[in-house]
Amino acid sequence: MHFHRHYTLQILSLYGDTMLPAVNSALSGLQAFGTKMNSNANNIANASSEGYKKSRVSMASQAPQGVKASVETIDSPGSMMLEETSNGSELVELSNVDLSEELPDSQLNARFYQANLKTLETVDDMTESLLNIKA
Repeated sequence: MHFHRHYTLQILSLYGDTMLPAVNSALSGLQAFGTKMNSNANNIANASSEGYKKSRVSMASQAPQGVKASVETIDSPGSMMLEETSNGSELVELSNVDLSEELPDSQLNARFYQANLKTLETVDDMTESLLNIKA
């Protein structure tokens, strides 16, 4: 255990300038696209809820590398529907979620999440290979 830790520290000090930024970038990407996927899931689940306001995630680059996700509520009105109640007919606002937007967006976000995960797997494989070479 101590043997591998020693070589891992050596490898990170030798290759850290190229490998750690990839890890940090991929981790921030996982977090950001995970946030986007949660937003999509919440919007899709509430598409039939009266008056629900969808959320949107915007991303911005973050120094030294990576991305930061920010969630905001979109206050645009939903469709209005005439509904029969005990008081007669009333206009009711539906959610402002557009499933034709949310479903493809959720698939795209899942792919971006997978791409960031693959980056981490590749760095892990490279580190393991370097440890085997050094051993």
